[in-house]
Amino acid sequence: MEEQILDVKVEEITSVKKKFSFVIPWEDVKKELDQVYRGVGKKAKIKGFRPGKVPRPVLQTHYKEYAEGETVQNLVNRHYREAIERERVTPVSQPEVDPKPIEPEQALLFTATVEVEPVVEPQNYTGLELEKIQTDVTDADLEARLLQIREMYGTLEDIAEERELQEKDFATIDFAGTVDGQALDELKSENYFLEVGSHTFIPGFEEQVVGMKKGETRDIQVKFPDDYAQAQLAGKDVRFSVSLKGIREKKLPPLDEEFVKNFEQYDSLDALKADVRSSLAGDQKGRDEAAFQDVMVDALLKENPFEVPMSLVERQTFYLMADMQRRMTWAGMDKQQAAELSFSMHEKLKEQAEKIVKTMFLMRAIADKEGLTVTEEDLEAHLREMSAKFGKDVPSLRSKLEEEGSLEQVRMDLLQRKTFRFVEDKATVTIRETAATEGEGR
Repeated sequence: MEEQILDVKVEEITSVKKKFSFVIPWEDVKKELDQVYRGVGKKAKIKGFRPGKVPRPVLQTHYKEYAEGETVQNLVNRHYREAIERERVTPVSQPEVDPKPIEPEQALLFTATVEVEPVVEPQNYTGLELEKIQTDVTDADLEARLLQIREMYGTLEDIAEERELQEKDFATIDFAGTVDGQALDELKSENYFLEVGSHTFIPGFEEQVVGMKKGETRDIQVKFPDDYAQAQLAGKDVRFSVSLKGIREKKLPPLDEEFVKNFEQYDSLDALKADVRSSLAGDQKGRDEAAFQDVMVDALLKENPFEVPMSLVERQTFYLMADMQRRMTWAGMDKQQAAELSFSMHEKLKEQAEKIVKTMFLMRAIADKEGLTVTEEDLEAHLREMSAKFGKDVPSLRSKLEEEGSLEQVRMDLLQRKTFRFVEDKATVTIRETAATEGEGR
């Protein structure tokens, strides 16, 4: 007898969430239940019976719960899959299934609620009026970067004279903190090396040690931020006893032809400056392009409001949190503190994640509407660029991406870039030139 679903109702809870309600006839339930019991009977080992010869009532005594559970799961999976294919929806999450228990001679009832991809019909994505910042690298920017390079080759030296601790000095300190008169191990350290003015400590700490002299001990008080990662210290007033054991300052090498000898690729100071300026210009162009893309996305989303599945937003949020935690750990932060700080940013990162997910769906819809695709030639050209960057030949790089399952993501990224270029080409773009120092604050 052919299985038939007598009644399947589809309720649209939101534009991206659907609820399927199923009524499976008893004849189909019984057929599946019998099939499950036949499978159980072939494997069941019950004393006094040979495998495959156990009577059904005996099997029901020992395996009723398992058999009925397996039957429900089989029916749910089969009919849910058929329903989403018939409705032509693309689930983005596992369904929340609420089945009723099997009752003899009764139809099986169950519901399945699932988030689905949004249906996006892009509008007004051509003819946008956009402003694009074009930032020029100034002499001041060049000097600032050259200073950073000199600092990389600087040396720390003990100060010759007896003087007070100043901004940008490097201090060796012992400190111990108390909260409500109680000393805490996590607020204690010896021979801690601190760059004064680096703002690596709690706000107010570094400012209060300025002016200390070597051998001096000073009591200072700071208030920990309300959102501090360690909850037991958040918003607390902490008193520190700080002892200054040493002061060192960084001596920078002069920027001259002798300094250039640190770099094999340059034969003169002018060559070094030219390369640094070119690097700054490239970095700034990348920032300008990213900022312009953000402007474009804001304009597109304003013209195309739509809802996206929260499961995808949450997934993207945790990806951003993991990335933040990884970067903070690389920068030297304690793993536990980095984890706590990244989790505290959940709600803020959620806004960013929702924008990323919306952008993905909207750009894909524009590409579909305009017939934009990534050709094999496009992919090959991009892989050649990547191979030059990472020092790998193209076949090896492609194989690695395929093994990692990342090649399709590369295609999607290329398609999104092509779609952005399409929207930009169809827009009216006004260029506004600015200096890098001004552009950084925008």
